[in-house]
Amino acid sequence: MTPRPAAPTDFVLERVDNRAGLKRFLEVPTAIYAGDGAWVQPLRFERLEHLDPRKNPFFATAEVAYWTARRNGKYVGRISAQVNRAHLERHEDATGHFGFLDAIDDPGVFQALTAAAEAWLRERNLERVVGPFSLSVNDESGLLIDGFDTPPYLMMGHARPYYARHLEACGYRKAADLIAYLYDMAKEPPAAAVKTIEWLRRAAGVRIRPLDMSRYREEVETVAEIFNDAWADNWSFVPLSPADIAFLAKNLRPLVSPGHAAIAELDGEAVAMAVTLPNVNEAIADLGGRLLPFGWAKLLWRLKVRGTRTARLPLMGVRQRFQNGPMGAALALGVIDSVRRYHASQGTKWGELSWVLEDNTRVRRIIEMAGATPYKTYRMYEKGLI
Repeated sequence: MTPRPAAPTDFVLERVDNRAGLKRFLEVPTAIYAGDGAWVQPLRFERLEHLDPRKNPFFATAEVAYWTARRNGKYVGRISAQVNRAHLERHEDATGHFGFLDAIDDPGVFQALTAAAEAWLRERNLERVVGPFSLSVNDESGLLIDGFDTPPYLMMGHARPYYARHLEACGYRKAADLIAYLYDMAKEPPAAAVKTIEWLRRAAGVRIRPLDMSRYREEVETVAEIFNDAWADNWSFVPLSPADIAFLAKNLRPLVSPGHAAIAELDGEAVAMAVTLPNVNEAIADLGGRLLPFGWAKLLWRLKVRGTRTARLPLMGVRQRFQNGPMGAALALGVIDSVRRYHASQGTKWGELSWVLEDNTRVRRIIEMAGATPYKTYRMYEKGLI
């Protein structure tokens, strides 16, 4: 790394340009969140794989830069900047992204980090920056602005309450809010939802089934196809590519069993789906990001033997042609309740349904009809670069 003074402050910014620097980049939050009982240290090996261009297909169509801020030998902040060509080809909006924003409670550190990311994006002729995405909209998205007292679920972020204030002081404003819902898996849904689900079960040609693990790769492709269709018009959406789907299939296989997913078929066609994952953050909360020497055994036992008491529903979708009618709502409620009943049978108590755009009133009504309650808000920020 070649340090560059960040005058007139008393720290330096360092551009990350090797694996050792990337490891330090991933360690920055450890000090930032010291004493925060809600923060969960990610597994280091998983985060390194996520940022490895040889393993993560995101990098095939993207360019990424990373910076850390260091003061008196201690790292006090970090940020990334991304040019996501898949996003640019779809939206044609001259927009770059930032992510992995963590820093101490110092406005100067936030100013220097965001300025570095913005300058790098300007050099690439981009006119707007949006984030945080770590790395893309299909990864960890949004800055937590409400709900700091509970730990984040799998692939959801955490933040200190001052982050938003300092980011806004750097000229960033709200682009969109993402809502996370808390769901009591052990509780039967409200009467209106039960009535709709019972109607769906009696409807001709409808079948809701679990994942067929004997056709696992084909099943993941079906889930991705429904997702790409259902979410196509969502804010900042980028479809999953064939390489993304292969990466997803590989990473999910150790975590899922048939009941973790529900696929709804109408006259033999897969038209809706819901996918849940065990909340790995619950299982790793006391491992300090390390699997050696005994973390592997603890993690495997907690996931495969004891099971987790919490789960996340990151994927749910209904094909677009059904979305605006009563069948669409019924299909969504049906697949959500199918995975809820599976988790209830396994002793899972709480689920997080996340995330949903604040203005996606149709999906929010369905989720609330199922009995879930909004409990965290993640904000996407934007800033003009010209």
